[in-house]
Amino acid sequence: MDRFADRRFHDVRLTPGDDFAAQQLFLHRNDLLFSPVFDRVSPPLLRWVADHRGRLIAIERESSRFRPRFAADPIGFGWRGLLSGGDRRILLAAARSSDRPQALTLSLRCVGGQERWCMIRMACVEGAGPPRWYGTVEDVHERHDRDSRALAAALAESREHYRSSVDLSPQVPWTASPKGSIEEVGPRWFDLTGMMPEKALGTGWLGALHPDDMQRTVAIWSGNLASGAPVDIDYRIRLRDGGYRWMRARASARRDPSGGILRWYGTLEDVHAERLAQTALTDSEERFRLAVQSARLGIWDLDCITGVRTWSNEFRRMLGLGEHQPATAELALSLVHPGDRDRLKYMLEAVAAGTLPPHFEATLRIYRADTGALRWIRSTGWMTRSDAGRPLRIIVTFRDVTEEHDADERIRWAATHDPMTRLPNRTLWQAALEEMAARAQAEGRTFGLLLLDIDDLKRTNDSMGHDAGDALLCAFAQRLASVAPADAVLGRLGGDEFGLAAPSLTDSAALERLSAALIDNVRTPHVHQGRSLDCGVSIGGAVFGVHADRAEDLLKAADLALYASKGAGRGRLTLFQSTLRAQAQQRSSMIRMARQVVAERLATPFYQPRIDMRSGHVLGYEALLRWHHPRMGVQLPGTIAAAFDHPEISVALTAQMLDAVLVDLQCWLRSGFDPGRVAINAAAADFASGDFADRVLSLLDRANVPTTHFEIEVTESVFLGRGADQVGHTLQHFSDAGVRVALDDFGTGFASLTHLKQYPVDVLKIDRSFVSHIEQDVGDAAIVDAIVKLGGSFGMEVVAEGVETAAQADFLLRQGCIVGQGFHLGRPQPVTAFSPPKARSQP
Repeated sequence: MDRFADRRFHDVRLTPGDDFAAQQLFLHRNDLLFSPVFDRVSPPLLRWVADHRGRLIAIERESSRFRPRFAADPIGFGWRGLLSGGDRRILLAAARSSDRPQALTLSLRCVGGQERWCMIRMACVEGAGPPRWYGTVEDVHERHDRDSRALAAALAESREHYRSSVDLSPQVPWTASPKGSIEEVGPRWFDLTGMMPEKALGTGWLGALHPDDMQRTVAIWSGNLASGAPVDIDYRIRLRDGGYRWMRARASARRDPSGGILRWYGTLEDVHAERLAQTALTDSEERFRLAVQSARLGIWDLDCITGVRTWSNEFRRMLGLGEHQPATAELALSLVHPGDRDRLKYMLEAVAAGTLPPHFEATLRIYRADTGALRWIRSTGWMTRSDAGRPLRIIVTFRDVTEEHDADERIRWAATHDPMTRLPNRTLWQAALEEMAARAQAEGRTFGLLLLDIDDLKRTNDSMGHDAGDALLCAFAQRLASVAPADAVLGRLGGDEFGLAAPSLTDSAALERLSAALIDNVRTPHVHQGRSLDCGVSIGGAVFGVHADRAEDLLKAADLALYASKGAGRGRLTLFQSTLRAQAQQRSSMIRMARQVVAERLATPFYQPRIDMRSGHVLGYEALLRWHHPRMGVQLPGTIAAAFDHPEISVALTAQMLDAVLVDLQCWLRSGFDPGRVAINAAAADFASGDFADRVLSLLDRANVPTTHFEIEVTESVFLGRGADQVGHTLQHFSDAGVRVALDDFGTGFASLTHLKQYPVDVLKIDRSFVSHIEQDVGDAAIVDAIVKLGGSFGMEVVAEGVETAAQADFLLRQGCIVGQGFHLGRPQPVTAFSPPKARSQP
């Protein structure tokens, strides 16, 4: 058997942001991680990922909170069968129209013929390879079905209410490219202007500007794009009823570490009332007061000549003050949060000195005088001066923005944390790692990094359910936190992978001590709903300043070490060594070579006979992969071994082998040569699409090759690898069509009697490792004897692989194993070695 055991290594990288606020939030994570508020943040969702062609490549399954069960498997293009034709066109049109389309509410087909309304959100993300779509599915059936009419009425009322309130303080968020092309605009834009948001993209928004404001606005916007300075522009936009309203557009640029602009983020805020108030102030104080009052804003009015302060009733209500309490600076300062008090004091002193600019604003935290509740207040002020430049009057408007601030905080936390374990996600954790590396580099210090992977989490999900798997993830996160140093930065990097970096882990010995403590800790079973959950952990470690001098290289070093840990049997720590990098380069070289094999169709089958050792009669053949090197000739599959762990390449190699074997079978059968059953090896990745059996059977039918001449060999890894949930259905489909199923390398992996009972296995193949020492090793002989008897009890044919000597063949016959395969019985040969010789041509 030349097929290598299936191994998986997931390497997920996200680019960290430069968001300073997110980094500050991370520093206070211990105050936030266990807040019950966030239990309400995450709705019952299924998460999914699709490639740029629309093939669904991953979906979260069996969520304990997600009720619908789909009528068909959505993997691949199976999702199309869950949607009606009209809904499918709506979804595809939304995906074509934008990289981040609006949420869609569509009807999905579920088991039992039921259809449920679900909300689908998705976004296209560019990466190193082709772009991918990331999305969620949320069950909204009850709300949609029960209240659809009421919702329509409520939405109509909401629109009317919004039309009434938009005159007060409408806000529209928007983003733009570094060159100023609008990329996203909030849905309120349509409600405000009647212009569809997609028409506002690029420079389309200029169509809503008042003609008199066009030249000034474009000039200011162009100048700020060139300078990178924050944008602050007032202009009028045309409303959907044809009127115009003053709006204030503000934006700031997000920059990369080198200072280059990545994107502009801005808001469009209704300042019509403030603008009218500012204009009216020059004509009449009373008109100014009435205009501002209509906007329901709190007002602080200071007469700079007399020194008289006046607070409006709305402002007093914001502060929780009665009508008769004096409007003094001391009272205002006493209500301001200590962290913002100096800023307000500075503003008051600037007022007294007459040094405030004509227009100013600030956001302050205050404690209400009546309840003590913390509120966020946004203030915007204007100053008027005499012709001589002397301050005359200062008007400050106040608006309570607490709900907006809290919503922003929740969104920011959700964007930087894993909602299940409440640890920082990869983005935030990697940003913290880079900051730690920068400090260590500047100070000449070292620190340690560990990457951790929970062993066999998928087995827990498959055997006990995803609720048990989720509980195991949370329990592991808690145990990791319990043994981590106080200065450690923890994060869930995705799936079952976690990260830990700590300045106190200064050398390899410290990493070894911490890893030993963690491995010992997680050995204690986790209990979930009365069930014991076993947990192991594989760890890769590296030391900054020893193994790498950059955060990116340190992460790669720990990644390689983790890969080595999982490949060496798991449940252990591996520290980075230079040989790991060489091994990684060798794997990369194998992958490149395998891609060439696929691209140039260099793969070819060699056939090794399966012999009745009693009579020497050939019962069939196994098609073994070989490939032709342009200079070195025929190569063994070991030269591209890493490709068998790569789903895409592995599937392509299987397809090439299948095409070649069917051509050879056609030639043999047409010439009158009966090859018996010819077996071809299938990898775990072949089963992931769900249509493997249909494709193979279709090719057999097209080639006019009876299924009685065909056999599928699988290793035990397919029961645990990618597409494992499709294995039973696919193998049963093969069996029902007359294709025999052989279980290869039996006894070396995780196969059990349950698998033999669950799947339609016709042939058990004893691994060559047990046959090679069968005469000397009593244990190997006992294993062979047990497998022969086990196969007989299940009515299966038992085949011994790796029969190299006559003595081994005789021993196997005495044990009751009559079918063998190996160099003693016949070496793998190309099709041209068989009589009559036939040259292979493409079908």
